Amino acid sequence: MGNILLKTWALIGLLLFAGNGGFAQKPARPNIVVFLVDDMGWQDTSVPFWKQVTDLNRRYRTPNMERLAKEGLKFTNAYAQPVCTPTRTSLLSGVNTAHSRITHWTSPNRNKNTDFADSTLNSVDWNINGLSPVAGIEHTFHATPLPALLSQNGYYTIHTGKAHFGSAGTPGADPKNLGFQVNIAGSEIGHPASYLGTDNYDRPANGKPNRNAVPGLEAYHGKDVFLTEALTLEAIRALDKPIQSKQPFFLYVGQYAVHTPIMADQRFVEKYRKAGLDSIEANYASLVEGMDKSLGDLLNFLDERKIADNTVVIFMSDNGGLSTKPQRGGPEHTHNLPLRAGKGSVYEGGIREPMLVRWPGVVKPGGVAEQYLIIEDFFPTILEIAGVQKPSTVQSIDGQSFLPLLRNPTLKDDTRALIWHHPNRWIAAEGPMLHWASGIRQGDWKLVYDHRTAGLELYNLKDDIGELKNRADEQPEKVKQLALLLTRQLKTWNAQMPTFKNTGKPVLWPEEAVTQLNK
Repeated sequence: MGNILLKTWALIGLLLFAGNGGFAQKPARPNIVVFLVDDMGWQDTSVPFWKQVTDLNRRYRTPNMERLAKEGLKFTNAYAQPVCTPTRTSLLSGVNTAHSRITHWTSPNRNKNTDFADSTLNSVDWNINGLSPVAGIEHTFHATPLPALLSQNGYYTIHTGKAHFGSAGTPGADPKNLGFQVNIAGSEIGHPASYLGTDNYDRPANGKPNRNAVPGLEAYHGKDVFLTEALTLEAIRALDKPIQSKQPFFLYVGQYAVHTPIMADQRFVEKYRKAGLDSIEANYASLVEGMDKSLGDLLNFLDERKIADNTVVIFMSDNGGLSTKPQRGGPEHTHNLPLRAGKGSVYEGGIREPMLVRWPGVVKPGGVAEQYLIIEDFFPTILEIAGVQKPSTVQSIDGQSFLPLLRNPTLKDDTRALIWHHPNRWIAAEGPMLHWASGIRQGDWKLVYDHRTAGLELYNLKDDIGELKNRADEQPEKVKQLALLLTRQLKTWNAQMPTFKNTGKPVLWPEEAVTQLNK
């Protein structure tokens, strides 16, 4: 055994030894860019993520997403959560929202519940202050954040744009407390007061700054620089330091676009007006194209600095596209078709996202991965890409690495179950499963559970991506199986169910709802 080890180490030495009497450097760890868009739907792009090009794909112009799809891998079954903070905190913690109890968006104000008042159900005691790197902060989920682990392992970590990880006055509100060494314009706010530099990215009320004024971009105040562009310029500027020092970097670009307020990006809006879109939808399309330009500028910068070959770029959105009035033009709940509903819903329109990954030398260009995955999978995947082995975290990780899919996108696992749990009321308006709902997907089957009515709906997404044909009556055993699986996982995570106002009794677990149906 000793001779074998000796020969092995000798061979390694020969491989490492370089000319001129020195040793070759180890291959540099890859740089990692996460480009996370706010409220971008699965159809808000000229890149088709379905089996065919749709009218909505033809509406939008996203040439840089097209480039990324051509040079990388397209994921057609990538999932987030129905609203923003749950997705963002799952990415940073690797924990499902039912487990972390960050099931809804956090308020800029500490200890404020953002659930809209409901006449039927009481709000659950969810973690209204979001994610915290510090233990003992009330109404938060304590976790070891992804950027902190990367920073501890030699990465230069940069946060740009929307954070929305925690409420003001808590440690999670400041990205620097989560392990980012640089923070550009990130805070507790969930959307900008204005996208305009001429507004100072603010809309004061009664002489006071708006609570959603974007911080840290004073250099652009009074200038005609759209917020999306300002963030891109600052992100590129921040990359100079790690590139010059040859330090691997983790760049998190959280564009505020395409979230409300839906304001025109004047660089792009006119073509959409001329195409006949109403004013709101023309403005929205201009936000999409401005976001895409930001992506292209970053890709071009990586090329110019000759680091693209050693940089992983991951593109994702935090929830489905907004599809409610008065914020969107046209008929409600149609903006993500063929997917049903939109932001706030556990139907596909609220959770299925456009996802692209480019990693030269690892990801084969132009590929398509149909295997489903979910946002908490980003945490273990990014750590594995960075070479961080057996990370020490205070939280147990629910996500699974999708690194094997990057190497072989044909891999298939129909046994894994994905979970969504939204025991909250999002907005005043009613709509398709916008409030008080849970869901589970296993293979092609998806079960949706309505908390208020104990209604169970079953869909086969392979045949019915629009969730139009409820198969519950004809597939009672599949309903029973998925309801049991969903219930067991929610109970394992000690997930919360709301209570009824008139009785004080908790909402039935999904498996109890099945039992009640069979009585």
